[in-house]
Amino acid sequence: MEKVTLQVEGMSCQHCVNSIEGALKEIGVAGKVNLQNNTVDVSFDKSNTNIDSIKEVIEEQGYDVV
Repeated sequence: MEKVTLQVEGMSCQHCVNSIEGALKEIGVAGKVNLQNNTVDVSFDKSNTNIDSIKEVIEEQGYDVV
């Protein structure tokens, strides 16, 4: 399993957490949002997805990955 921490802008509430974590779960990625640090910790299998796909899923939810 690959583990990466992404900086994400635009998150401010529990809805943001649910939106991002739910979207990541749909593509088989474990995600944990930290609102205080504006980060998302992701764990994923590199044989199933890649970091660019993960960033795209987060951005599709309306957030900016920096």
